Amino acid sequence: MLTLASPSQIPDQTGRTIVITGANSGIGRAAAAALAAKGARVVLAARDQEKGRTAAAAMSGEVEVRPLDLASLASIRDFAVGMNGAVDVLINNAGTMTDSLQHTADGFEVQFGVNHLGHFALTNLLLDRVTSRVVTVSSTAHRSARIDFDDLQWEQRAYKAFGAYGQSKLANLLFTAELQRRLTAAGSPVIATSAHPGWASTGFRITSGNRIIDALAAISTPLLAHGPDGGALPTLLAAVGDVPGGGFAGPSRFGGVRGPAAVGQPSAEAMNPDTATRLWEISERLTETRFPLAAGSVTPDPATGVSGL
Repeated sequence: MLTLASPSQIPDQTGRTIVITGANSGIGRAAAAALAAKGARVVLAARDQEKGRTAAAAMSGEVEVRPLDLASLASIRDFAVGMNGAVDVLINNAGTMTDSLQHTADGFEVQFGVNHLGHFALTNLLLDRVTSRVVTVSSTAHRSARIDFDDLQWEQRAYKAFGAYGQSKLANLLFTAELQRRLTAAGSPVIATSAHPGWASTGFRITSGNRIIDALAAISTPLLAHGPDGGALPTLLAAVGDVPGGGFAGPSRFGGVRGPAAVGQPSAEAMNPDTATRLWEISERLTETRFPLAAGSVTPDPATGVSGL
């Protein structure tokens, strides 16, 4: 499966456990429903439990809801402790966008804290139980962004909402690249992939901080964007399709705006190994989490020839 035009193309997922964050609405909900319909046990990791239960009730198959607030490292740790058994696929889907400077419970700028650091911590805390893939959802906003290592939390600069959002989405891709490098060095069979939904009308409100841009987006999105099902296709391709480690899935038509999902190319900065390594090291210090696998620690089983943790 090199492209994905419909959730019906997804192979059978019976016997697999898939954790997806922020799956009570939008593309996360659409992806979760598609995977559950194909037989997966899907865990909706949601901050709003009521919305999560409502979403789960509308899905077929085995779906459960567990509390997770990505704006709280304590909540992330509690979630990780409560997940027993193997997780075949972890989908880091949840995201936030704000028009003013806000902070997480741990004092991080909220877009960087939720979109990147929260998922960074969650992945490190679950990775010793992940057996197949880690998928992280980014955005085309990463293409115009940069990582400001001198002011990651916007403490010195005037806050620019869309700049902060773009930085967090670029961080998602740098995280994926460095995670894949570390997985390869550890000899792990797990791969890290990423996706972007294109232009999707999902109820996720664009808040750039510029009233004119926000108003134009509000008017044009319902007319030009595809819906949650279309926006979820890249996530589904990255989770279960023929995507290589480090691969980046997105819509294949109209310059990556919509259409069937296919593997594409992120910006050059998103693949900068020096930036990725530096961001990883800083993220470890900020979250007090570590990559749990030592280099060369995963070796093939002599009886089967298959690598295992």
